[in-house]
Amino acid sequence: MTEHRPGTDGDLVTTIADVHLSGPRRGGSSDAERVDVLLEDGSIVAIRPADPEVLLRSDPGVLDGGGGYLLPGLWDHHVHFTQWARTARRVDLSSAASAAEAVELVAERIAHEADGDGWVEGARFRDALWPDTPTFALLDAISPDREVVLVSADLHCCWLNSAALRATGFADHPTGLLREEESFAVLKQLDQVADELSDRWVDAAADQAASRGVVGVVDLEMRWNAADWVRRVGNGTRALRISFGVYAEHLERAIDAGLVTGGVLAGTDGLVQVGPFKVITDGSLNTRTACCEAPYPGSAPGTDAHGMLNVPPERLTALLTLATANGLHCAVHAIGDRANTLALDAIETTGARGTIEHAQLLRASDLERFARTGTAASVQPEHAMDDRDVAEVHWAGRTDRAFVLRSLLDAGATLRLGSDAPVAPLDPWVSIAAAVTRSRDGREAWHGEQAITVEEALAASTRGDDDVVAVGRPADLVVVGFDPFSCAPEALRTMPVRATMLGGRLTAAPSVHPAGG
Repeated sequence: MTEHRPGTDGDLVTTIADVHLSGPRRGGSSDAERVDVLLEDGSIVAIRPADPEVLLRSDPGVLDGGGGYLLPGLWDHHVHFTQWARTARRVDLSSAASAAEAVELVAERIAHEADGDGWVEGARFRDALWPDTPTFALLDAISPDREVVLVSADLHCCWLNSAALRATGFADHPTGLLREEESFAVLKQLDQVADELSDRWVDAAADQAASRGVVGVVDLEMRWNAADWVRRVGNGTRALRISFGVYAEHLERAIDAGLVTGGVLAGTDGLVQVGPFKVITDGSLNTRTACCEAPYPGSAPGTDAHGMLNVPPERLTALLTLATANGLHCAVHAIGDRANTLALDAIETTGARGTIEHAQLLRASDLERFARTGTAASVQPEHAMDDRDVAEVHWAGRTDRAFVLRSLLDAGATLRLGSDAPVAPLDPWVSIAAAVTRSRDGREAWHGEQAITVEEALAASTRGDDDVVAVGRPADLVVVGFDPFSCAPEALRTMPVRATMLGGRLTAAPSVHPAGG
């Protein structure tokens, strides 16, 4: 079998079925042999030396890619797709260094809106290091009657004014800062927009993802996703493969419908399949609800000093048992070290297959359990860049075992990379760069000993570790502008994407033009 593994030869493509893309070179060498990749019925049927005359013939469908390197199409293994699609329409609060600054940003949006109707939504605030406390009174001062809901960057916290608290059923809340289950209830209410509008946002977000080389996502939105994606694909959203998650509130419904992980939904042309059963066992670092062995600094003695367990161990075991018995793999959210230990305990007890999502803070003794149980670590490397300063405060003295990608691989674990969008951008090159460099914005690498190689990061960003460009494989492909194995590491973050193909269909060609045109 002719095979081209990313990282070992980085072959170029000049011919892809009805579309011919030229320019990629093997291993970054300017005089390396070019190849034609021939597709039929969505699969690769031949890989052969390039025909230099192909672009000169100006055959229909021939495209000149202008150079690039061929890789398997990329996957984001953890997104909240509807939330990601909405984020661009919310006030960006990521620059706010205090509650007062966040309020100013919201006030500016309100002042510049033409109509002044409807809810005001903000996103991506991080209050873990703020000097002041978010309260409904601060938001009431700028919007006493119009509902304001601000969603934290980690999606585990929402900050509401009094009008929004009344509208969402939390009128008696003492502060307006809702965490975990209360916050999730608010997010679900925000999702109740007209399907036509939501689907339009999702379609645009899917096209944007394809423009960054993405061919598939694991969508872990907290809703019944089966109906959403059947409808969307039927209405023309066809840029991505979708593997959708099922939450505990819909588990019985999924079982009754006979849904099993890997099963393809009818009416989606093979684009939508059943993903894992998702359960959120603890909170997050920025919300200080990740369940940890040590208490959070400055926290008052009590049940929340160590974070929060959203699902008790006995309940987690029962859920994983039920899901596993009915053919569903499991995706267990665990961020704190205590939560990860309990998640691995439940997986060992039940024989569940699947992933631990995030796995941010780990005990050294738990590392080998990932490999032993066949549990993949579904991680988001950009979170380490976002959270490094917060971790140094709230996980002080423990950051040598936070976001330990290298240690997980060395222990035999399988990694899956993702973004957790909208927590981080839905762009696999951002995740790859963070995993490889452990740095951003010119800062010194944070725990650089936990960096992984480009080849390892790419393997973790495809559908599976054995995902290669080879005869007989699906034609899910991406052509990028630089050789990722020889370019400067900092260039990975903004890697140019020349073309993306899904089952032999061109889904994005940001810089591709017809040959001879």
